[in-house]
Amino acid sequence: MAEKNHKKYMRMALSQAKKAWGQTSPNPMVGSVIVKDDLIIGKGYHKKTGEPHAEINAINSVLNRSNSRNKLSGSTMYVTLEPCSTYRKTPPCTEAIVKAGIKEVVIGTTDPNPNHAGIAVKILEQNWVNVIIGIEEEKCLELNEAFFYWIVHKRPFVLLKMAMTLDGKIATENGNSQWITGPQARSRVQKLRKWADAILIGGTTARIDKPSLTVRDKKSKTLKNWPQPRRLVASTSMTQAELDEIFPDGAELIKARRQSDWNDIMICLGSENTTSVLVEGGGELAAELLKAGIVNKVEFHVAPKILTGRDSRPVIGGGTPFSLEEALQLKNIKIKKYGKDIAVSGYLE
Repeated sequence: MAEKNHKKYMRMALSQAKKAWGQTSPNPMVGSVIVKDDLIIGKGYHKKTGEPHAEINAINSVLNRSNSRNKLSGSTMYVTLEPCSTYRKTPPCTEAIVKAGIKEVVIGTTDPNPNHAGIAVKILEQNWVNVIIGIEEEKCLELNEAFFYWIVHKRPFVLLKMAMTLDGKIATENGNSQWITGPQARSRVQKLRKWADAILIGGTTARIDKPSLTVRDKKSKTLKNWPQPRRLVASTSMTQAELDEIFPDGAELIKARRQSDWNDIMICLGSENTTSVLVEGGGELAAELLKAGIVNKVEFHVAPKILTGRDSRPVIGGGTPFSLEEALQLKNIKIKKYGKDIAVSGYLE
């Protein structure tokens, strides 16, 4: 099949995977489509931890309609991530693929776990299944970048998201910050909260804004049927009693007294199956995390507003650098508009 067709069907598999956005942690989002004679005959995605994987759901979508494995014989399966090859909560997908008579498997990216990477490919090839790897690999990697990072490093992927004015301010001197960005940018934040296993803010932000830190609908009501992220508040001065007053339905207090403490905190969160952390401010916490070197990616939303004021709060606080050589450089930069606001994202070198 032509390369362009492989890309077309892999993009469809990616669309399937995205249906489970924020629902599968600590598992990855995976999608699959099955093609025969250049027609899609099956689709599926992994819906949540403990449930059948994308490949099984795609196979079953065919069998549930035709009740015959002959329909699958000689078909091609597209899957965004290398199929599992070991018995865990569910049987290995490689076994089901071979049994179904699928002749070819096109994989977006291999398993990031070094203990499993490439094993499914070998099993499939040993059973006379043709395997193609690396179709739309960059998009497949980006979809599950938090999961991949957690699997390899045993600690969560940290995304620092900040909203600021054109002159780099996040609040007035007294802390007034609602709303710097518009409704489209705030909808983007809700999507990020769905993605995140935990949300981290500083003590000052908690005291002044008293944010809910929950996934909400368009009417700002907390979604009751959504797995809400852990709420983490970093402060060395806040007491548990004060935290409980701000968050009566629960939040966790983090006391990082030294810069090196953040490494231990991240390792601990990773051991508790927290694969992703969304940092929502404020400026001093952002500076502390950047200095500690634990931020993987930033996403700054810039509103077309100029606040002015030397005492207005800057997007990043911390100590004053002596030269531009101390600036942190971003790579793989993307720019996107949300209404009137512009979002700039990139990865820390």
